[in-house]
Amino acid sequence: MRTAGEKNDIVLTVNGHVACDLALSRGDLSRFPRASIRAKDELGKESLFEGVSLDEILRMAGIEFGKELRGKSLADYLLVETEDGYRVVFSLPELDSTFRDSEILLADGRDGKPLEGTDGRLRLIIPREKRYARWVRQIVAMSICRA
Repeated sequence: MRTAGEKNDIVLTVNGHVACDLALSRGDLSRFPRASIRAKDELGKESLFEGVSLDEILRMAGIEFGKELRGKSLADYLLVETEDGYRVVFSLPELDSTFRDSEILLADGRDGKPLEGTDGRLRLIIPREKRYARWVRQIVAMSICRA
């Protein structure tokens, strides 16, 4: 993993109230434990999305989940930003597997091919959400913020 100062082939930055800012390339993402989710997209097309569990990325930046996520940290949130300026927010408890029963995937592949085009290089897949507004595409940055 690189520090946020290095810019070669960076597809995602993670910063804010974290122990370690991250600047990740596709190669960096491929070294995380891989996960996959079969889900239907907003057009109803079922696909196998591949990538990294979002909480794995946040743990690498120093976010603590489980019993350590308590007190004032329960009001912290993740701001996800895309290439075109679209932004969405998740509270940290929404991202913690001890609070929810489904994985949130930071996908970089779909049906065995890298994401590209309108999906961008990274996309969130959230199988249990009823609306697709937070299945953001073209993700470039994530920031942990304090409420």
